[in-house]
Amino acid sequence: MKTRLDFLTNPVAAKAVKGILLASKAAAESTLPAATGELVMLRASQINGCGFCVDMHTKDAAAAGETSVRLNLVAAWRDAKVFTDAERAALEMAEEGTRLADAAGGVSYEVWANAAKYYDEEQLGALVSIIAIINAFNRLNVITEQPGGDYQPAQFG
Repeated sequence: MKTRLDFLTNPVAAKAVKGILLASKAAAESTLPAATGELVMLRASQINGCGFCVDMHTKDAAAAGETSVRLNLVAAWRDAKVFTDAERAALEMAEEGTRLADAAGGVSYEVWANAAKYYDEEQLGALVSIIAIINAFNRLNVITEQPGGDYQPAQFG
């Protein structure tokens, strides 16, 4: 697979990515558990078919201590007993927030209320931000055909 565009060297795309990275940093500095953020980014990337981001978030999560069992079961989280109720709520929000076109009205009131049982306002803000940010990165990578497989943990800092 040949990449269509290098958005690190393209002047317009590089500015856009820089802005998204700043937003990502703000979300990462919240009190939302880092493991939850990685699981959410992995699940959204699986749904969007972003090989680069699946590769990145699987490797970053593993490097941070996440188990292969949990990483392998993210795609089937509903049928796996290895996730907490809070993680399940975050994964469900990630799915509904990623599949906006599939669910008239976006994230349901039930899914929001369930997440709000486990996460405070700051964490909900981070969760929503992470879902939006990973969807933006997924689209950038899929549109420009960024391949997965070569990512090294913490490659971008």
